[in-house]
Amino acid sequence: MKTRAGATGAAAGGGGGEGGLPCLLFVVLSCLRVLHAQENQVVFSLGTFQNVSVPVNGSVQAVVSRIPADVAFITLQFHTQHHNATLSFRSVPVYGSSLTAVDSGLLFPLLPSQSSLSCYLLAPDGDPVAGTGVLLPYKSTDPIPGACNLEFPLENDPNIYLRYNIYETVIRFAPANLGHARDASPPACDVDTGSSTRWRLEYDVYQYFLPENDLSDQSLISGIERVASVSSMVENGRKLMTLSSKDRTELSFNSIPGQGVIYSIIVRDPISNTSASYIPVHTYACSFASILDGCTTLGKISTKVFFTITGLAGLFVCFLGHRFFKCELFCMGFAFGAFFFFVLITRTTMLDYNIRLTLTAVIGVVGGVILVMTWWRFGSVMACVVVVGLILGFLVSSIVFFTPLGDLAVFRNDVVFWVTFSCIVLIVPLFFIRWPREGNITTCGIVGAYTVVLTVNAYTYTSLSYITLDILKRFLNSNFSRAFISVPLQNIDFIMITVWVVLAVSGIVVQLYRERSRPFFPPSPYVMWRQERERRKTNVLDPSHHIPSFPARLLARARQLTRHTEPAGERTPLLL
Repeated sequence: MKTRAGATGAAAGGGGGEGGLPCLLFVVLSCLRVLHAQENQVVFSLGTFQNVSVPVNGSVQAVVSRIPADVAFITLQFHTQHHNATLSFRSVPVYGSSLTAVDSGLLFPLLPSQSSLSCYLLAPDGDPVAGTGVLLPYKSTDPIPGACNLEFPLENDPNIYLRYNIYETVIRFAPANLGHARDASPPACDVDTGSSTRWRLEYDVYQYFLPENDLSDQSLISGIERVASVSSMVENGRKLMTLSSKDRTELSFNSIPGQGVIYSIIVRDPISNTSASYIPVHTYACSFASILDGCTTLGKISTKVFFTITGLAGLFVCFLGHRFFKCELFCMGFAFGAFFFFVLITRTTMLDYNIRLTLTAVIGVVGGVILVMTWWRFGSVMACVVVVGLILGFLVSSIVFFTPLGDLAVFRNDVVFWVTFSCIVLIVPLFFIRWPREGNITTCGIVGAYTVVLTVNAYTYTSLSYITLDILKRFLNSNFSRAFISVPLQNIDFIMITVWVVLAVSGIVVQLYRERSRPFFPPSPYVMWRQERERRKTNVLDPSHHIPSFPARLLARARQLTRHTEPAGERTPLLL
């Protein structure tokens, strides 16, 4: 019996050893899981930016604690340059509790006793994602961005949704609601429109330009840090407009490919004098993924060749255009014909860009030849100078609408815009009737120097190209009239303005000095030929009067070639 008892006890002891191994494995796995969770966990502090890297097919938990009791809600925003990142309330993203974008954000309404919160950052596209994020606290009196959302997936959606094309950049956002305490129910959104409801809120639209020709991550991160909060955006950004709660929550802006722009909206409560910021969103109006014509390779080779030749021709016209009048007319006719043909072929066909540019160059050559032949055949200098004046008028009118005057609401009406634009274009050539030579030389200097600016823009971005490009966009896109036109003027733009002015003034002064003692315009060769022909017909004392005409001389030469040649020497006729 003792033996059986001992055997039983030994068996029991052996079973206890076997049962301890799974327990040990469970403890080890639990420790590893905790360590792994700590490795993929980032602790945020309120109002402090935190750089975060999300591994491939992995996730990072964002955690914040010690939230003050007077904070009613918190917004988390996370920004990357061009890779999508997913923000989610849960570890596994589902529709309605997550958002995937390069500029994404979540809003956290806090419970009465809540002092900490967490969410998850994921890399959805199979690539590691690196970006910067920040959590911003707001009090119960601050309006809640996107809390009256009925359009987008999140229940409370503080995000700005952006899309762009070559013509315009469009942003949309959800209306905000009045703030409330942690333990209070949110006010109704659309029950009433009185002053005690969300309809009293106002929305300030801000814009911030990143440094020109700088596509680096650091440039974007620095820009985001300068505009993420209400106070920083008001200090560093440019206020474009203020919307009431009755206005549409969709805005359109001019696209500037290659130029980084950050848009943000600040919702204000004018009665409680409080405000809150939506999640800022950025765009370069180009794709980082495109190999042929992406942000890093912006500008096609064909465009560079086209504008390089145009710039050289413009430089020639700037200093020597009036002296070589036929060359000037060809260049002006080229510009006139090429511009309108490009508008026509772009609006009516879907041809490839390079094909359109080639056809535009061909039609431009035809336009130049037509203008030169018009002057050569009819000798009407004034008709040609009027065409030159229209080109200067087009540039002057474009400059006028490039200023803040072009952003006035009245000019978003196409009829008002085009009537005003056309009037300015037509007024400029009127001065050419009184001072044709001076007007022609002025056009050569200003327009020729501007083509140099366009040539520089083909290689490096400058905002001055949008003087005419904005008008071209309005020709090509029927919806561009609603776009808010705003471009940055930075160091390179001030340099190019100086170059433009120096070249224009120098070209005008040089040509006026060279042409001071010459006839106003060279005579037409065809008209001179006709006058010379009439003079020869009527003046019999002129030796040239007795010279046969060119057809007669040509016929005589042909007869000489076919007639039998008589032998040289004297021949005496026979006497009968």
